[in-house]
Amino acid sequence: MRFPAIFAFFAATMPVSAAEIDAVLHNLQADVSADQIERDIRTLADFGTRHTLSDTVSSERGIGAARNWVKAEFEAISRDCGGCLEVLVISDFVEGEPRIPDRTEVVSIVALQRGRRDPDRIVMMSGDIDSRVSDPLDGTSDSPGANDNASGLAGVIEAARVLSKRQFDATIAYAALSGEEQGLFGGKIVAAHAQENGWRIAAVLNNDMIGNIKGVDGVIDNSTARVFSEGTRAVETPEEARLRRFTGGEVDSASRNLARYIDQIADKYIPNLDVMMVYRLDRFGRGGHHRPFNDAGFPGVRIMETHENYTQQHQDLRTEDGIEYGDTIEHVDFDYARKLTSLNVVSLAAMAAAPPPPANVKIEGAVQPSTTLKWDRPSVAAARNLAGYKIYWRLTDAPQWTYSRHVGDVSEATLENIVIDNYYFGVASVAKNGAESPVVFPGPAGSFGPWDDGE
Repeated sequence: MRFPAIFAFFAATMPVSAAEIDAVLHNLQADVSADQIERDIRTLADFGTRHTLSDTVSSERGIGAARNWVKAEFEAISRDCGGCLEVLVISDFVEGEPRIPDRTEVVSIVALQRGRRDPDRIVMMSGDIDSRVSDPLDGTSDSPGANDNASGLAGVIEAARVLSKRQFDATIAYAALSGEEQGLFGGKIVAAHAQENGWRIAAVLNNDMIGNIKGVDGVIDNSTARVFSEGTRAVETPEEARLRRFTGGEVDSASRNLARYIDQIADKYIPNLDVMMVYRLDRFGRGGHHRPFNDAGFPGVRIMETHENYTQQHQDLRTEDGIEYGDTIEHVDFDYARKLTSLNVVSLAAMAAAPPPPANVKIEGAVQPSTTLKWDRPSVAAARNLAGYKIYWRLTDAPQWTYSRHVGDVSEATLENIVIDNYYFGVASVAKNGAESPVVFPGPAGSFGPWDDGE
């Protein structure tokens, strides 16, 4: 399988300058097509309804037709890249739930683009197949779900089209999840599958509603996006909580540092897009499909539009008092969906091209004038593209990492005359191609996974 010469850096053995990878990532964002995203959103909306309890037999209407089409799209993309995608059907039966009272198979489609050097490390982009109207048990009424969430799913498919033309060190997963509107069941089932099969998921980028720019608050905004992230890991133990109380980390979970990473990607590579980092798991009192992965201990965030319009979410198609209710195609801004899709594409590419995030990061420096960080190097295969490490630090009330220093290919470094009490610290891996991993905060509070990348 041949790849464009401009992307040969992924296989290079010699270091290249950061300017070269910058150019590549800029080109990647430009490869994302608003026209293709529009076609896919229209196709998904034309299935009439994609409700989890809808028809599974028809080839033209219902959740069955929709998921079969998604699977066929992934398979077509795989053929175009010489079989580079492994398309999986991951499902389980659910029953006895408020929104799934009868036994129902919840089916998700996941395509894996295996990495060459570190295939067990996975970065994932997800979107939802299903849609709903006002009654969460209504599986027959028209429910186009154009923005919620054909936009996110179309973004996932477009990301697969763009990124499957390249090779990366880590595996990229493209996930079309079902059962979100009924209780996040598709995500729960896929997260359980990941745990059972030893998937080392280092990041989940969940895209849920990335196409609306006209908010119910009257604001029209096509230049910002929200990224929601949990501050403290859901799987934190009582002993880890006690440690965090004395050493910090309330705003430095892996998910939160993943959000910071995406924010920096937007600033550098996505024209006219600013990320609003929201320090909350999701919207107030609400949920999304990154949450089951967080619950399983995997880093994950939700990427979405900044100004929602609730008249177009979970609504029967109708007109009342001059207001047209319903999630229909005319409310989707396809260029905005392209912009947020490109944010995902570049973020996935940068992480998949980078070495694994540092493992077992530790910090020392209490009652000392300097701060020392230690970490484990990855296995030989995963380290082949490793150039070294970069230490980051920031004031404790700063939202972003503001100071950094390259320290080389070492497993320990000391910052002289930088007092541990005054800053937060972290470490990132840097590839020979210039790509960086997200920053890892020391200790279990900032850990990217329950695995040890050391030999």
